[in-house]
Amino acid sequence: MKSSKLLSGLLPKIILAILLGIGCGYFLPLWGARIFATFNLIFSEFLGFCIPLIIIGFVAPAIADIGARAGRMLVATALLAYLATLCAGLLSYGVGQLTFPRMIMPDSYLAVEASGENSVTPFFTISITPIMSVMTALVISFILGIGASRLKGDVIRKGLDEFRIIVDMVIRRAIVPLLPLYIFGIFLNMTVTGEVAVVLGAFLKIILVIFGLHIFLLIAQYSVAALFANDGISRNPLKLLGTMMPAYFTALGTQSSAATIPVTLERTVKMGVDKDVAGFTVPLCATIHMSGSCLKLVACAMALMLLKGIPYDFGMFMGFITMLGISIVAAPGVPGGAVMASLGLLSSILGFTETDNALMIALYIAMDSFGTACNVTGDGALSIIINRFFAKRGAQDAALAAK
Repeated sequence: MKSSKLLSGLLPKIILAILLGIGCGYFLPLWGARIFATFNLIFSEFLGFCIPLIIIGFVAPAIADIGARAGRMLVATALLAYLATLCAGLLSYGVGQLTFPRMIMPDSYLAVEASGENSVTPFFTISITPIMSVMTALVISFILGIGASRLKGDVIRKGLDEFRIIVDMVIRRAIVPLLPLYIFGIFLNMTVTGEVAVVLGAFLKIILVIFGLHIFLLIAQYSVAALFANDGISRNPLKLLGTMMPAYFTALGTQSSAATIPVTLERTVKMGVDKDVAGFTVPLCATIHMSGSCLKLVACAMALMLLKGIPYDFGMFMGFITMLGISIVAAPGVPGGAVMASLGLLSSILGFTETDNALMIALYIAMDSFGTACNVTGDGALSIIINRFFAKRGAQDAALAAK
């Protein structure tokens, strides 16, 4: 609930920062713009330094927890959630490949960028070198997570949990409070350089496509789930989806998967899923199932690359989607955690700059409630599938997980 309140308060601040950045860009003198450019440079260096720490802080404890509680239902749920997230990313890439090139015209943006007029440079620069690369952080996370789950002692696991708390504190008390000012500086700079109209015009179209994709994804998930429905569960995907609508709208309001768990659990049981299975899968999927978030991140990343004329191919995005499904594990507990955990992959795999990452943060948080609602509603579909195979063993596995 704290994450929900913090994120709910962050959204209006970021919207206000965008509007103020655009407005101030038309009258603020160049020296004023350079002040914010200097702040943005320092903040982006700090953010880049924190990215490997965020990955280790999120991923390692999550892997250790899953490994330590390993049971057949847990492993099956985790694999299904990852597969659903992977499919959502591939769906987003496929639709984007078909539609975005017709909607986004990079010529106008590239023309503005090439002119180089009114460029804003910081007064000075500093460098804060990350202690490791993104891929190194992911490998270390796997080694520490799997190792901690195999050891009988709990010293390393407690250390990983405490490190995650430290990373969480850095995000909540340092990064999140300064994000509006960072976004303000980005949009101020884009207004001064004449890029803002082109960028916002392109992304307003993309947002509509993303909302449509969310609806299609949920229908597809429940259509598949209906094929696995046990006796007592409707095989009509639209009826199942209608049953889960209270969870969808609750997530829209709370912007938190965790805060929506009671409603999601109640609606999942109402669909006919065994209480023990639902009690196990719903809280777990609230943490690891990120289909809506992955769909949104892939679509926004592709749109930005098309707008800026950055070359890409299927192999590049396949690698990005594959790693994204891992890096955003356990991110829902942190405000904007999914996009924070993806920044390193955006930079290392897709070649994003700090400005690109700032745009991704702004766009992600602006649409966060819809992505969360898609994640939460999809949890019910995954529960139906798991229920098909584990309904009789749900109580035993749930008791084992509680230990």
